[in-house]
Amino acid sequence: MTQVGNTGLMDIDKIRAETPGTESVIHFNNAGSALPPTVVLDTVVEYLQTEAVTGGYEIVADRTDELASVYTAASALVGGQPENWAFVESATRAWNAAFSSLRFERGDKVITNKAEYPSNMGGLLRAAEIQGVEVLIAPDDEHGQVDVAAVANLLDERTKLVSVTHVPTQGGLINPTNAVGAILRDTPVLYQVDACQSVGQLNVNIEEMGCDVLSFTGRKFARGPRGTGMVWASDAALDRMKLPAGVDMQGAQWIEPMEILPLSGAKRFEPYEIFFAGKVGLAAALRYAAELGIENIEARNTELSSSLRSQLAAIPGVGVHDKGARKSAIVTFGVDGHAPADIQAKLRGLGINVSVTAESSARLDFPERGLGDLVRASVHYYNTAEEIDRFIEVISEL
Repeated sequence: MTQVGNTGLMDIDKIRAETPGTESVIHFNNAGSALPPTVVLDTVVEYLQTEAVTGGYEIVADRTDELASVYTAASALVGGQPENWAFVESATRAWNAAFSSLRFERGDKVITNKAEYPSNMGGLLRAAEIQGVEVLIAPDDEHGQVDVAAVANLLDERTKLVSVTHVPTQGGLINPTNAVGAILRDTPVLYQVDACQSVGQLNVNIEEMGCDVLSFTGRKFARGPRGTGMVWASDAALDRMKLPAGVDMQGAQWIEPMEILPLSGAKRFEPYEIFFAGKVGLAAALRYAAELGIENIEARNTELSSSLRSQLAAIPGVGVHDKGARKSAIVTFGVDGHAPADIQAKLRGLGINVSVTAESSARLDFPERGLGDLVRASVHYYNTAEEIDRFIEVISEL
């Protein structure tokens, strides 16, 4: 039996007992949507039950402090001041709410990376179409991660923003976001980081990263409810932002018939109508991760994913297609003669959850490497060596 994971600092049996889904499935789809702990489930259900007998507006008025706790929980886990955090519906909404608040002039440059998400590329290309922004894609280095030196060489007086995905949807990569932040720290260039796959998986710290904007989702490694996300913006970034796309009166004031002003802080990004039960559920999830210790979570995830990756690579006919000097808990692979969607379906029938990373979600990466769709297996700290053994057994039988 494979021995993986540092259980000395984490009571895995207790954690699994607090994760009802582990009784019924082997869940290797945490990069899609992780299994929530009981405290998150109970928090959401209790809020909905109370809302049903109290009234939607009334419970919001009664639970102001509880709803606001999501900002302090995000601040405690990831950094930044609570007032610089906003709660929204998803990571896509979070990233685009902040980006769409920026104003560019024709000829301004935005630098992105080959790990960029399609939804973020949509925002960048919209800015190119409407505002005449030039979008540059920084190359990868010899490890397959964004080339920090190349980013530095691309900077000039026209560069207004650098956008980096910390952990992409595919390829196991962890981009060196702190190193990028270091070269931008003393420049006027804003730095936006998509941390949708890293918050809850890795030790993400805003101050160490040196970013101006950071966004993440609740449903992935943070183990929160679906329909939740958060975005943080620095004071310097907020000073340069205007009304976001889709502005709601929760985040702005209609002060004159032809004048609407955004609120001064990050709450300008928030819509009026949100998943309020999810908001308190996400707060519970972030507190749960903080109590376990994000350093402990990262260490166990590294051990679990390293074991899974190395064992898959040892199976004849299996190709693991991960890259980067550091690798995440996301493992992407293919099996000769088997379509990824067929593998996903077979595993699902055996009580094992994985997902498929489509070529269409990695247009800046997969075609260049000659790759099509791949199977994506993403572990989290509540997974076990026994589950990996069972997974390897099934893949070997293919």
